[in-house]
Amino acid sequence: MGKAWPALDIHVPSCDPQLADLVLAELDDFQPTAIHEPDETSRLRAFFTSTESRDAAALALAASFGTHLFVETLSVEDEDWAARSQAQLQAITVGRIVIAPPWDMGSDPLFTIIVKPSMGFGTGHHATTRLVLRAVQQLQIANQTVLDIGCGSGVLAIAAIKLGARSAVGIDIDPDALANATENAALNEIGDRVRFEESDFRTMSARADVVMANLTGALLERSAATLGALVTPAGRLIVSGFMQTEADAVTSALNTVADLDSIAQEEEWMCATYRSRQT
Repeated sequence: MGKAWPALDIHVPSCDPQLADLVLAELDDFQPTAIHEPDETSRLRAFFTSTESRDAAALALAASFGTHLFVETLSVEDEDWAARSQAQLQAITVGRIVIAPPWDMGSDPLFTIIVKPSMGFGTGHHATTRLVLRAVQQLQIANQTVLDIGCGSGVLAIAAIKLGARSAVGIDIDPDALANATENAALNEIGDRVRFEESDFRTMSARADVVMANLTGALLERSAATLGALVTPAGRLIVSGFMQTEADAVTSALNTVADLDSIAQEEEWMCATYRSRQT
């Protein structure tokens, strides 16, 4: 028998298309391992690393949305669920970068990133991943050091190496995501220029020239000073994972530690690039 994943089935009324985005924002605070977004039945399925985080998420949804949602707790057997559910994923292009599953590889190995679907985030099919990929391509990243916070599948750290970074470190608190990221790095044959570690950025002291943080709006707001301290003088901080409704709070917090260079939006999701104010 495969691993059983703690999960929530969340039935979102089809008559309220904005409700799904609000539910996703609420779930982010509980660090779901993967989310299968609403299908034709309007059911959203979220996976978690522990029953405690799943049950806490269920309580938070009940407190925030009450009878507007029907939430069911369950355990899903078979650790290959994600690979099967994403088996139809096709390559997508973001600027110069192509994100491709192994069965739909591009012809240019320099700018094609092979990502094997797993329970981790980062296939490139979510708006926040695409926003960060676009943002990092706007930087002069050659010979820079890179830190990818909440690395998921490792796609952003791998992209940084493909774009010429000297080295990249991806960190995550999910061991399964780190295993997938390590596998993806091997598939892309980028050697030892990237490594992945189980770590919490809030306890780190190392700095990088470019820091990418695809987290949640609440976490970005609370951790603005910590994120700013991880960037070298004149370095860049790219943040995403916050929604338009959270933009004022997130940017206000980050504006206290860095200078805003640019901001972009896709659907309801936002991404901002900052220049370090440190000397």
